Amino acid sequence: MLGRGLGMSAPQWRGGALDLRSALRSGGNLLFGLFVAAVLAFTLLAAVHSPEDPLLHPSSHQLTDFLTSATSNSTFLADDSVLRTGEDFATASNSSEAASSTVVAEALPFIKLSDVGSENTEAGTEKSVTVDTDTDGNSAAAAGAAAEEDKHIVEAVSCDTEAPVDCTGDRDLFNLLMRTAIEKFPDLHFYRFGRPVVVPESPMACDLAWRFRPAEDAKGRTTYYKDYRRFALTRDVNTCSLVVESVGEYHSGTGAKRSGKRKGKKGKKGKREAPVTTTTDFVPVKTQMRLDENAANADTTTAAEQVFVVGEAVNDSMPVVASESDFSRGRYLIYMGGGERCKSMNHYIWGFLCALGEAQFLNRTLVMDFSVCLNSRYTASGKDEEKDFRLYFDFEHLKESASVIDQSQFWTDWGKWHKKDRLKNHYTEDIKVTPMKLRDVKDTLVMRKFGNVEPDNYWSRVCEGETEAMIKRPWHLLWKSRRLMEIVSAIASRMSWDFDSMHIVRGEKAQNTQLWPNLDADTSPENLLVTLNDKVGAGRYLYIATDEADKSFFDPLNNKYQTRFLDDFKDLWDENSEWYAETKELNNGNPVEFDGYMRVAVDTEVFLRGKRKLETFNDLTRDCKDGVNTCAVSS
Repeated sequence: MLGRGLGMSAPQWRGGALDLRSALRSGGNLLFGLFVAAVLAFTLLAAVHSPEDPLLHPSSHQLTDFLTSATSNSTFLADDSVLRTGEDFATASNSSEAASSTVVAEALPFIKLSDVGSENTEAGTEKSVTVDTDTDGNSAAAAGAAAEEDKHIVEAVSCDTEAPVDCTGDRDLFNLLMRTAIEKFPDLHFYRFGRPVVVPESPMACDLAWRFRPAEDAKGRTTYYKDYRRFALTRDVNTCSLVVESVGEYHSGTGAKRSGKRKGKKGKKGKREAPVTTTTDFVPVKTQMRLDENAANADTTTAAEQVFVVGEAVNDSMPVVASESDFSRGRYLIYMGGGERCKSMNHYIWGFLCALGEAQFLNRTLVMDFSVCLNSRYTASGKDEEKDFRLYFDFEHLKESASVIDQSQFWTDWGKWHKKDRLKNHYTEDIKVTPMKLRDVKDTLVMRKFGNVEPDNYWSRVCEGETEAMIKRPWHLLWKSRRLMEIVSAIASRMSWDFDSMHIVRGEKAQNTQLWPNLDADTSPENLLVTLNDKVGAGRYLYIATDEADKSFFDPLNNKYQTRFLDDFKDLWDENSEWYAETKELNNGNPVEFDGYMRVAVDTEVFLRGKRKLETFNDLTRDCKDGVNTCAVSS
């Protein structure tokens, strides 16, 4: 029976004709199944694939071309008239976490007038958001009309126009100040308002702080700014209602400036947790919901992506190892010597990011020398000078995003504990050993010693050749100093964030008619007026970033535009400025020169914030950036 059952269940061909219909049906099913599988595979590929834009995700070669001219050599003797660091590049390719965080930051809605409660918002509303009441519309309207009528009667008799304003407790006043700021600065997007602050010497004034971004920058990098201004108030003699009489200049509301460290407690591995929004800040309902959703879905095992906020207090103190055991368990990488010293700042950045990239590749802490040799081209003395790394770069962001330690502190701790704890040092010269071969080294310290023979003693050579595919320079970790960016914000604010900008290269290139035969004539005031005629509207602010020493050269442009240059804002770094006081304290009480590199950095950042940006070799002249017959190579 068993054998018979098996025989009946198995189809057998006995040499007869095949069933053509069944064969066609089976073939059709097979082809349809393959088609469905192909469609699913294509859909999945399209969903997950994100092609890299070579401009936003530059390779090492493209970055080299960006930082240097096509004709320059490895010493990076290049045109430094436009200078960018990590925050100027999109960093989505560095990590998926960074990419998703950037999307969230860009997607946060800004505060609109409709988000701010009207002057009749109930005083009992404690939450800093706009709330709709559930009362009956007719009864509420009738009650409101009666109350308003009684209010006018009382005010007409007993209004004290000199009575001090209640900056901290008057919700209607808070709404009035927010609406005034939004209406006064239409080119800005506001993301948060702090509570108004009392001005002790002025009973009819309040200070208010806010976080904002230029509207034109909404699709660019996620840089936020903080401003605080003083609002002078008066009362209407007929209604006794408060009216904003005037709004102070940039950072005039010093009472609203929060001092000390930014919010957020210390987290694991020296990184900070995301700041918590307090009930004293105004955040729209939809923004708060987005923040709450992000917090609920956040991965608590990883540090939150940092938000670049210009205007917050800077905490760039040196990191300190907590204990002997922490130091002994650590793994470190240090570069000694090298040909980067006293070269151009671009050359230094290129080598430093290579060292930082190798440290991350080896999962080691980078031992940093905070003394940067500033090349003589940037100094007033005409000599190379030692400067603090923190004067030029945002060290707070670096230390909270990567594992770094001060070299002097490291050697102090090493001297105390390396013999006691039997800590070992692995020594290698120049670039003879690749980072891939150092990955299995277990010694506490890996030391690369660079000799005196150029170019083999350049730090950047470590990341060349076969290493280039393994180590990517972490541009997203190196940002410009927020103290310098504060000057940028102040300059843009004085032009109401509504200006156009022009980068004009002249100097030695304009004098070299063999390589740049048209540059001098094309950038003359007469030709510039012709070029700008259909590009920049008459009467607009026009910021000019240029290496032309004689700024009076551009005087003919003043008849049509409100021209501004970097030196028009010298008060932002003179002896009475906030920048001067903070950098002097950072430099152990010694005054700091606003040197050539700082000027280029600030000039570049202001230029990049113009609504219409005109470049010399793209918009103003027929010449090529690197000389005759190099346009195809440069592009």
